[in-house]
Amino acid sequence: MTANASSASNLALHPVTAQERVFNGWHLASLWFSLGVGLLVMQVGAYLMPALSTQQALMAIIGGSVVGAGLLAWVGKIGCDTGLSSAALIHHVYGRHFAKLPVLLNIVQLLGWGAFELVVMRESTVAIGRQAGGMQAAYWPWLATLLWGGLLVALMTGSMVRLVRQLISRIALPLVVLSLLWLSWQFVGMAVQQGLPALWSRPGAGGMGVMPALDLVVAMPISWLPLVADYARYGRDGHSALAGTWIGFGIANIWCYALGVLVALVLPSTDLVAALLLAQGGLIALSLVLLDEVDNAYGDAYSGAVSAHSLLPRWGVRGWGIAMAVASTALAVVLPMHSLEPFLLTLSSIFVPLFGVILGRLSWGGYQPGNAQAAVHLLPLALWLGGIALYHGLAAWAPQAGSALPTLALTFVLAFATRSRA
Repeated sequence: MTANASSASNLALHPVTAQERVFNGWHLASLWFSLGVGLLVMQVGAYLMPALSTQQALMAIIGGSVVGAGLLAWVGKIGCDTGLSSAALIHHVYGRHFAKLPVLLNIVQLLGWGAFELVVMRESTVAIGRQAGGMQAAYWPWLATLLWGGLLVALMTGSMVRLVRQLISRIALPLVVLSLLWLSWQFVGMAVQQGLPALWSRPGAGGMGVMPALDLVVAMPISWLPLVADYARYGRDGHSALAGTWIGFGIANIWCYALGVLVALVLPSTDLVAALLLAQGGLIALSLVLLDEVDNAYGDAYSGAVSAHSLLPRWGVRGWGIAMAVASTALAVVLPMHSLEPFLLTLSSIFVPLFGVILGRLSWGGYQPGNAQAAVHLLPLALWLGGIALYHGLAAWAPQAGSALPTLALTFVLAFATRSRA
């Protein structure tokens, strides 16, 4: 294959055509609501208690979700306006040679998070099965991992666009909304029985400030920044991509974080799944939420495939997607994923300044198609590295100020102020 043919066949680095732009605002809202729902999000919401008061926790959840989902939607709008994938945006801002490093790091983190999602699904499946009186044998965790991994592989053989438009928007979304409504109704009922005014006025025990809590809430939408353009570039227009992504993910993030806080208030437990199963009808509702977890693993595998295709275009996105699904399943089987979670969170932190620079460079008319021809763009590179240092410096020396939002804001301002005005 010649260099020109290889470049032409690299679907990840070229804008999608007008005919491929089929997602409207509802499709993207459905997708990002579904991706925003997850047992992990509820678990992180439960972590806010009892350190914060109930009112402080709710303030952090609403504020962090609005800001975080807005940032996610902002990157999505850029992806839609340019028609470029996340890998292509990175190439455009950082240069075609240097971009390979952050793209490769993104693939590594997506493999890790895909495996982590499979572990969450495995453990929830076994918990549900044992609650129902089965799955007692020692081989069930291993078998459950393979079953969910096999489903993920099967989904990767199909069309991402068809999955979003037909399965997620029409079937998965109504089911997961009904399950969340049922769980919310059950736990609000428990809160009323225990005394809703007292729970609402419950003070915090300390140990976490509002800004670190805001950082924790923002962490979920920010973790999707390296993926959002891979889907938004199929949107029909930037405004609907912005609105759909913002509304869909924002509502899901607020709902799941708040539900986690509510569960922690009325049934304090270190095991969120066990607490959810105590609700009337909790087994059915939790099973539907668990099914919705599949699209989170799918989202990781698909975006990892697009990024891998950008580096090695001889394999198509579908082939890379199957490889990502198989690799994530294998990692979920053999690695102690819960002990690796801090490493994955640390790896994710490099993408906060990475996308702060991308937003500063490409927002409000900053996209210049010819820029990606350079091997490396030194100033964006320097801003990114400085942003990583700032992120970890704030975490070590000023933890009460939070890390993500100050780093994102500073890298954005510097990238915007120093970009070419040509």
